[in-house]
Amino acid sequence: MKILLTGANGMVGRNVLEVSKLHEHVLLSPTSSELNLLDVKSVEQYIAEHRPDMVIHAAGVVGGIQANIANPVRFLVDNMQMGLNILTTAKDHNITKFLNLSSSCMYPRDALNPLGEDLILKGELEPTNEGYALAKTASTRLCEYICKENLTLLYKTIIPCNLYGYFDKFSPENSHMIPAVIRKIDEARKNNLSDIDIWGDGEARREFMFAEDLAHFIFYAIERFDEMPQNLNVGLGRDYTINEYYQAVAEIVGYTGSFKHDLTKPVGMKQKLIDDTKLKQFGWSHTTSLETGISKTYQHYLSEYAND
Repeated sequence: MKILLTGANGMVGRNVLEVSKLHEHVLLSPTSSELNLLDVKSVEQYIAEHRPDMVIHAAGVVGGIQANIANPVRFLVDNMQMGLNILTTAKDHNITKFLNLSSSCMYPRDALNPLGEDLILKGELEPTNEGYALAKTASTRLCEYICKENLTLLYKTIIPCNLYGYFDKFSPENSHMIPAVIRKIDEARKNNLSDIDIWGDGEARREFMFAEDLAHFIFYAIERFDEMPQNLNVGLGRDYTINEYYQAVAEIVGYTGSFKHDLTKPVGMKQKLIDDTKLKQFGWSHTTSLETGISKTYQHYLSEYAND
């Protein structure tokens, strides 16, 4: 197939492009100047010119808890606009297959873990990333509506857990937890710091999957797209505490200092673990362990970013 991949320069997009080398599909991977997802005319022109058989929508404004708190308007408006523009244009041009990437942050903050796909819009969202979650919820629901109105269209959503890995951001302000912790602990090791701050008590639990595994899943799903559920969680089905992630990174980086907890800082949801029952029924599971994933990500950081 000819597949349009949005967000090809992001972490997920770049992993998808790498894994695509193992497959026969032709991927279109325009830059934001070639395809401006915030401008519906640009989207319509690109789709009309290139006529892809399928769209993988991986573009988005993403970031960790600090970025979400600081920029809620952008996280809501830009992400929602991109989703609405690409989905409605694909529908109008009768593109029959659309894989929408959402996020487990759209599950209710107080929902019982593990989080099943039927919990969408069943409770209040986590305030620290509410704008992003609202945008992802809108795109997920729109896929469902499109399928209800036209049974010949397969517009489906995968809901990954938190991700890390190759091509990640390692900015202290904008990155997610694992890359931020890798940079923080590596710099502490280099500067011989005796201790490191952890936000909160470190007991909040998170599920992080190596992004290359998600890319492999995407091509697994493409080959079985008719069978894939409308909404599908993609993750590990197990989680770790923030303290455990810090300890795992410290062991791989070689940091021997101690950790102290800053209880004045926000921590987000206490737990965010996806229910992988449907994923198992779909016949897929991840292959990269936490230790292997962190080690590969650290080596990537050292080769690409450590001299910034």
